[in-house]
Amino acid sequence: MLYIVSTPIGNLDDLSLRQAKTLLASEIILAEDTRSAMILLNGVKERFPQLLKTNAPPKTNLISYYKEKEFEKLPEVISYLEDGKSVSLISESGTPLVSDPGYLLVKTCIRKKIPFTYIPGPSAAISAVVMSGFDPTQFMFLGFLPKKEGEKLKLFKKLQSIKVAFPDLSFVFYESAQRIDESLRLINESGWDPDVVVAREISKKFEEVVRGKSHELIGKRYKGEVTMVIR
Repeated sequence: MLYIVSTPIGNLDDLSLRQAKTLLASEIILAEDTRSAMILLNGVKERFPQLLKTNAPPKTNLISYYKEKEFEKLPEVISYLEDGKSVSLISESGTPLVSDPGYLLVKTCIRKKIPFTYIPGPSAAISAVVMSGFDPTQFMFLGFLPKKEGEKLKLFKKLQSIKVAFPDLSFVFYESAQRIDESLRLINESGWDPDVVVAREISKKFEEVVRGKSHELIGKRYKGEVTMVIR
């Protein structure tokens, strides 16, 4: 059985009992970053010691499973699942598949009729929408922004056209802290003047939500994990 397990996006106190039970019972954990996965597993054991007393967990095999290796690792993972192993998929943080590895694996499981389920949990995109202060009833998630300036500029112009048809729609992106200033500048240069929210380090010690027009937010320092919401 495959378990797609969401994990905290920063604060390990957000771990759920179901997430903890699933991870401790897994024979194999596919992890985008095995170092982060070890920190997570130690956090599970620290916060849910009763699970270790009542159920002796199996020896867990941590397997590195990131985007560039997903296709290469697929046959090995499918063989584990066909052998009846308990396999959990986690990303570095948040919900797997959402701009993280796992889509190819899920599609293959569906094709081969291998059962899988989803253990819900945090997502930076949903968290940013909730914290933005915008009406959350209509939003479009577009994953990571393109890296090239020209492609970003084309995207922002397309979004302006979409706003004509759907004026209440918000757009949600992930962006690198190193490129956020460039993206804000390009929004401004595109002739668009939307309200912008930059949410960084959501759920962590230095969580910050900054609101304003794009030109007002240029030049600020943004560190850590960044999610943008544009309205």
